[in-house]
Order: sequence, then structure tokens, then C-alpha cells
Amino acid sequence: MLSFPRWKVWGISLICLIVSLMAVPSFLPAHLFDRLPAFARGIHVNMGLDLAGGSQLLLEAETQDVAKQRAEAMEDVIRGELRRASPAIPVSGLASSNGEVRFTVDNPAQLDQAATVARRQIGQVGSFGGADWTVAVADGRQVTMRPTDAGVNDGIRQAMEVARDVIDRRINALGTLEPTIITQGASRILVQVPGMTDPEALKRLIGRTARLEFKLVEIDQLPCATPRRPGIQYLPSDELPAGQCIGVQSRAMIAGDQIADATQNYDDQGRVAVQVRFNVQGSQKFAQTTQQNVRRRFAIILDNRVISAPVINEPILGGSASIAGSFTVESANALAISLRSGRLPVELHVVDERSVDPSLGADSIRSGVIASVASILVVILFMLITYGRFGVYTTIGLVLNGLMIIGIMGLFKATLTLPGIAGFVLTIGAAVDANVLINERIREEQRRGRRLHDALEAGYREASTAIFDANVTNVIAAVLMFYFGSGPVRGFAVVLMIGIVTSVFTAVNVTRMLVALWVRKARPKELHI
Repeated sequence: MLSFPRWKVWGISLICLIVSLMAVPSFLPAHLFDRLPAFARGIHVNMGLDLAGGSQLLLEAETQDVAKQRAEAMEDVIRGELRRASPAIPVSGLASSNGEVRFTVDNPAQLDQAATVARRQIGQVGSFGGADWTVAVADGRQVTMRPTDAGVNDGIRQAMEVARDVIDRRINALGTLEPTIITQGASRILVQVPGMTDPEALKRLIGRTARLEFKLVEIDQLPCATPRRPGIQYLPSDELPAGQCIGVQSRAMIAGDQIADATQNYDDQGRVAVQVRFNVQGSQKFAQTTQQNVRRRFAIILDNRVISAPVINEPILGGSASIAGSFTVESANALAISLRSGRLPVELHVVDERSVDPSLGADSIRSGVIASVASILVVILFMLITYGRFGVYTTIGLVLNGLMIIGIMGLFKATLTLPGIAGFVLTIGAAVDANVLINERIREEQRRGRRLHDALEAGYREASTAIFDANVTNVIAAVLMFYFGSGPVRGFAVVLMIGIVTSVFTAVNVTRMLVALWVRKARPKELHI
């Protein structure tokens, strides 16, 4: 085992050098870090919320919105399928309410055909729309579609996954440090953004549903308390006084899911605006609608509030539109980010918010560094006194182990938290433990009267088995903590897993290589350890 060919020496040395160099960007001050090439700036360890400061929000979803959206989506599908049936099936009272869809078949002879059309849609509608419904027929003419509990729960799960992805895209569009965005339970999302110390700005960015719609105007102005008319929706407007609404068609001519891009811009009058570009389907629909409704007004609606209601002076064929309102550059940019990232499928409310001051993180870093350095120095002193030359090799292995942990974390852009520092210190102890096993095993072989080479061979061989067995159990524990844990527990588990791999590598390979090179060069007759 002490026979190290040249290629193996170069291989181990190259691995140590490359991984150690990857740790360098994480130690550089900001003015030097900014001078690094782009690829090097991408290799660094991010500081967690408890170290860098930042904002934390705990969001809770309005889960009843999911059932409402499912029912509305199913209503649209059923309406279209009944019209396309051969022959068409005329119905009345088709509407969705309380998460259910109901309609009455005008011709009782077509009841079975209508029920078949309804059943055919189960499991075929996209998100929040089609899976797990029941179809019931009553009074010889009425069809009722109800979602099952499993269907509602599945819809909530899908909505929370989409909401988490939308929040992630919105925050990353700001160019902030790596956020932590995880679901908690069935209806909550935890958001941690290191480096962003304004929780109000964070709430404005991720709390906005950003449901953008374009609808034709039916009534220019009326009191919001006016009795509802079929097919017309009353909405408040930024252009009208309080208590007054605009009456718009219930059906949207363009919806937010047909937006391809959105950017902050300025309109022809120099006002701050948001330039919206539609996808192919949206462009065609917008062009067709504006061609058919020249001289009519259409409302631009954001989260059920009209922000502008311009007149269609001519067909809009370019596939884009400019939204002007009472925007600042910051608010227009925030809206553009929200539209680009997609709308939230559910409304989110803040149930808990926290802001961590960067000075507290600086204290944590200073305390963690002091604890780490002190523990490493004590361990090094102990190893040097106890094992002499082999203690020097152990020290080299410990230093490389620490650099490799930081380098690998930087490669994967991992986030270092205060528990992660604890995991780092723990891995140093694990690395020392592996070296102690090796050195004590060599001592034991010497006491048995073995020659130098035989003692070294047996010591590394027998100790390596015990090291691997012990660290396999540690890896299993770390994997379970990462899988079932969240936040700080995961940070601890990540550092622990990386540290276990690097400590085994340095203890079993690096120190053994150093010993083999020394034996080959010095050719000692006896060993003092």
C-alpha cells in the first residue's frame, strides 16, 4: 500500500491543488473578488441569512383559491366541449361556485350525452383543472361536477410547487445572494434572502399575485355597489375616484399566461411604463380582438384592479403593448419582474417576518472563525506533540481538508450558515479521528514486532476499513438530516457530507502518500511515532 506510482502522486496532488484553489475566491475581499474572471467569480461560498443578514418571510397560501381556479378552468373547458359536440348541446346556467361546476341541459334527451362529455374531461385538464372529479346527474336535466378531496389536495400541492418556483424566479431576477425557498407543511412557504435587509421590498415583490388581464370595457363608470349584471365584472380603477368602478367583460381577451416578456420602459409621452410582449397565441388573439373592436376601450387589469383603460384607435398587430400608470421606475421594474416570472397561482399572506442585521451576522462569523481556528490549533498542537513527524503529515491533511471543504462548497455555490460552521468544526474532528486510528494502529503493529514497512502497510490497511465503516454511518445520518430537515439542519448536513468525503480522502490518501514519499526518500531503519 506504500507503493505510489508517479501518476498516482501527480493525480492526488493535482486534485488537492485544484480543489484548494477553488476556495480562494471565498476568502478574497470584495475589491479583489470583482477583479477575478467571470468563471472564478462563479465559484464562491454564499453566506446564509444568519451570517450575512437579510430578510425572512413565512408565507401562507389562500388554499380556497385553488378550488375556485379549478372550477373556473373546468367551466371554460366544459363550455367549449358542449359547443363542439356533434350535435351541439345547448345548456343554461353553466357556472362555477364553491369549487363546483353546474349546468342544466335544455333538451333532456341530450342529458346522457352531456354527462359523457363531462366525464371525458376528468383527468385531461391542465394544472388545477381536471384530475379527480365526480359527475352527478339529478332532476333529469342537471349535471353537477364536484372535485374529490384527493383532487383538491393534489391541486394545492401543485399550486404550492408553482408558487415556490415563481418566487424563486422573482428573487433571482434581482441578482441577490442565493435565496432559501422551501415549502413547510401543505400551505406555507419559507423565504430567506441573505443580503436583502428590507422586508417590505421583499413582500412587495413576492406577495403580488401579478395576474394581468386585458378585458373589453362595457361600462365606463358606475358605482361599485350597483347590482351585478350577467357577464360583466365591476372593478375599481386607478383612474376613478373611490367607490366608482369600471364594468368590463368577465372573459379576458388576453391573460397573463400569454405574456412572453415584460420590461420597464417609457411610453410616447415620456411616462414610466411596462412594455409587454405576447407569445404567438397571445399576439394572434390580441391582433384579432383589436381589429374587431376599434374605437372601443379595453381595460388593463392587474390583480383585479384596472390600472389603465385606453381606447383602441387602430388594430394592434405588433404583438406587444405598453402599460402606463402611476409607476415609478422601481415599481415598474418590480411589475416587469413579476410578469416575467409568471403569476402566483394562489394569494400569499405574510404570517411572520424577520430582518437580521448584518452586524449580527458579522459577530456570528467572528465567533465562528475564532472557534474554528482555536479548535484547529489545539488539535494540531496535540497531533504534533503526540505523533511527531506523523503529526506534521496530519496537519498538512487538516489544512487541505479545510480548503477542500470550502472549495467544493464554492463550486456548488452552497450557502454557509452558523450550523454549517458547526459542521465544519465537526468534520475537522472526524479528520483527526481518522488519523488517530491510523497512527495508533501503526503503533500497535510495532509493538507486535513487525518491521517498519510491514507496520505501515498493516496500519493503513486495517485502519482504512474501520474509517470507511465509521464514515458510512455518518454519511447515512447526514443524508437523512438533509432529506427530512430544512433550513439550518440542511446547512449542517451539507457541510458534514462534504467534510466526511474530504476527511477520508486526506486521511487515507494524502497522508499515506506523504508517508510513502518520506519512506522512499529517507529509507528509515526504524519508526518513532
